[in-house]
Amino acid sequence: MVRKAVIPAAGFGTRFLPATKAQPKEMLPIIDTPVIQYVVQEAVDSGIEDILIISGKGKRSMEDHFDRNFELESRIVEKEEEALYNQLRHIENMANIHFIRQRELNGLGDAIYYARFHCGSEPFAVLLGDTILNSAIPVTQQIIDAYEQYGHPVIAVETVPHDKVNRYGIVGGEKLSEKVLRLTEMVEKPDIDKAPSNLAIAGRYILTPEIFPAIEQTIRGKGNEIQLTDALRIVLKQEDIVATIIEGKRYDIGNKLDFLKTTVEFALKRKEFAAPFAEYLKEIVKGL
Repeated sequence: MVRKAVIPAAGFGTRFLPATKAQPKEMLPIIDTPVIQYVVQEAVDSGIEDILIISGKGKRSMEDHFDRNFELESRIVEKEEEALYNQLRHIENMANIHFIRQRELNGLGDAIYYARFHCGSEPFAVLLGDTILNSAIPVTQQIIDAYEQYGHPVIAVETVPHDKVNRYGIVGGEKLSEKVLRLTEMVEKPDIDKAPSNLAIAGRYILTPEIFPAIEQTIRGKGNEIQLTDALRIVLKQEDIVATIIEGKRYDIGNKLDFLKTTVEFALKRKEFAAPFAEYLKEIVKGL
């Protein structure tokens, strides 16, 4: 059973400067909800209530977001805004959320290594803190189901255009079913003509404790950082790793254009202003 989740969220977010000079990119809102809250909600919707967020310097606002604010709640109660009050209390009670700082930004593999004492001997989910996945069945639940079926680490993957495989971590392997592969290789941002497939790692994993000694053995790679993909290659030499082709859509909030696209799509899903916002977009398009 997968009971714990780890959310790496320690990066500087330099591509969003100056907005991220004093606040984490994970706290940038999609409409009125920070990105990190969507990620935590996915873990909770997948049955996980014990969550460790790997943060860093200048990320204190994430802790404050999931903490209780008595003064704000009192003001909301005075205004008799019950729905807003309930929304605030939901955020505070979503899960048991713990924080630990990654002292130096040494890569995703290093960030995961900080979770070794929290996770102990248990399997755990990893959800990247700057990636939102929208699906009928939470993607984390999908890969938990795969882990329970196969008993090996699981990587969520999605199909991407062949001409864009050099932007992602790409996997290759042999099919176990229509949606599941037994992996034989993982390549970080391969050349288009050398990619083993067009299946890209989608920012969600189920890992086992074997990842921690593998990280210890991992040599610094791209960007002089300890890459999780490199550590997983070590694990792959010791046991099977499977990949599940996810059902759902990934929203990578790592760059401004995708952030804008995500905001528009999520706005069109909000009942309170979907219709007038759609009309506004039509007017804008007409004027182009």
